[in-house]
Amino acid sequence: MKGFNAFVQLFLPKDKVFYSLFEEVADGVGRMGELLKKVVNEPDYDKRAALILQLETQEHVNDDLTHRIFTELGRNFITPFDREDIHYLASALDDICDYIYAAAKKINFYKVNPNDPGILKMADLIESGAKQIRGAVKELRNMRDMRTITDALVRVNSIENQADDIFDRSIERLFETEPDAKEVIKKRDIYQVMEIVTDKCEDATNVIESIIIKYA
Repeated sequence: MKGFNAFVQLFLPKDKVFYSLFEEVADGVGRMGELLKKVVNEPDYDKRAALILQLETQEHVNDDLTHRIFTELGRNFITPFDREDIHYLASALDDICDYIYAAAKKINFYKVNPNDPGILKMADLIESGAKQIRGAVKELRNMRDMRTITDALVRVNSIENQADDIFDRSIERLFETEPDAKEVIKKRDIYQVMEIVTDKCEDATNVIESIIIKYA
């Protein structure tokens, strides 16, 4: 499938290649959000490890796609929207994937039981945010359904605010109820990385908002 997509892109108008690449990256973001939720809901360490391996594979795929976006940016004079916005959006989407993978890795690296209210709620928010990002990016090709894009942007903003609240409450609960200092350090680190994912989702929507203001 990857080879077929690359073959098809040879025959696309050069400015359209960016849409196809961004859509592939957005699909990857969505899949990684879904996989992270599976990771935190899987009680078995080895089964979690298998899911984290899938996340690693997808993260590498998205790295390659991001590199291809930057390569196309360097070789094409015609782009569908501002070159800076293409660069910012590609970087923001790549950051989402990097931090999702980092959060999953830390859970098994620290041997933390992910059956924790803060981790579970954060994963739900990340999955939802990734889904909204995927939908918004796919609407950029035509920009006909502006309501879909703007609704997604509002939802991601709400998700980021909710994640901030969950982070604060989780840290408070952690210090009140966890007697093991090592567990406090481990879980706090995981909370922080998961909260950063939602920040990166908001960064991506800020770029999308800039694009639609200029071109819609």
